[in-house]
Amino acid sequence: MSALLFALLVPGPGDEMSTRRRDRLADAIAIGLATVYGALMVPLGDATKPGAAIPWQVDVGIGVLCVLTLVARRRHPRAVALALLPFGAVSVMATGAITVALFTVAVRHRAAVVLWLGAANVATAAVYFLLQDDPPFPLWVDLLMRSVVTAAAVGWGLFVRAYRRLTQSLRDHAARLEAEQHLRVEQARLTERTRIAREMHDVLAHRLSLISLHAGALEVRTDARPEETALAAGAIRGSAHEALQELRTVFGILRDRPEPPQPGLGDLPDLVDTARASGMTVGFISTVPADGPAMMLGRTVYRFVQEGLTNARKHAPGSEVQVRLDGAAGAELRVTVTNALAQAHRSPIPGSGLGLVGLRERVALAGGRVEHGTDRDTFRLQAWLPWPP
Repeated sequence: MSALLFALLVPGPGDEMSTRRRDRLADAIAIGLATVYGALMVPLGDATKPGAAIPWQVDVGIGVLCVLTLVARRRHPRAVALALLPFGAVSVMATGAITVALFTVAVRHRAAVVLWLGAANVATAAVYFLLQDDPPFPLWVDLLMRSVVTAAAVGWGLFVRAYRRLTQSLRDHAARLEAEQHLRVEQARLTERTRIAREMHDVLAHRLSLISLHAGALEVRTDARPEETALAAGAIRGSAHEALQELRTVFGILRDRPEPPQPGLGDLPDLVDTARASGMTVGFISTVPADGPAMMLGRTVYRFVQEGLTNARKHAPGSEVQVRLDGAAGAELRVTVTNALAQAHRSPIPGSGLGLVGLRERVALAGGRVEHGTDRDTFRLQAWLPWPP
């Protein structure tokens, strides 16, 4: 029951319909509690004995009317509380509605406001005492009881208000973190695209310069033999084919400045040797000739293996890493990097967690796909790349 009340008083996020139903249920519970508390206080406060300020039937009638005004407590909490406070001087039944009204004000307004209203509620206890012909209890008892009940309602209301503000702050913070993570992922993708464009600048320039060179030779050598013309035309065709493959990847990607030519498939043995020199245990198996795939595909494979070795070094230091390349022209080139999972007592090197995002983007731009995951005690990073004939 207490958990249900707390969920109603400190609501979580929801749609408009669920919020409306929750508010109606909370209002019904608040009215019920006010009615039960006021009804219990009628006999306990000796409102039914001779000498009471007003007849107990009138007391109960006033209390019921006060309870009914609680339906407006959400829209006008202060007005409802101010309207109910005077009835606390003549009606014991009304104290239930007044207590709920003070709680609502404490939830929705500053502490100073509700403290003044709480003090006024305690003061009405003294007025109620003076209106009795023969009070059954001393004045201090009435003041103490009214003070305890008022303090409990105000304190609980202030706590609920602070908790609501805290939970809303946490929700806002979580939303900001999620938005920042989406921004970082998008930034990583854009950075990877820009890096690819920079890498391929010199390669495209080289291909186009070869085309220009051979075309210029054909233009000048009008007396060239047919086999020489065919050789130059073949070189132009091959260079144009490679350049078109590069352009298909970088189309629409802006570049800021050119960078030196990047490593390719033939540089993988050096990459593996460098990793071994740093202390890693790396096995390397390749059935793919270094001069087989296109330069763009070779660079993608190199970067993929490089990122795989980096991940293994950061997240599973000391584990054995296996790198395997296989495939055939006209089908797919498959790259697999596996390593044993890190031991529980080891602390991985911290990182941004965005390396795989950029890697997936690079492979997608090359027309391939990436999969990664754990298989028992092994982490597997695998890519399939189209290998044109």
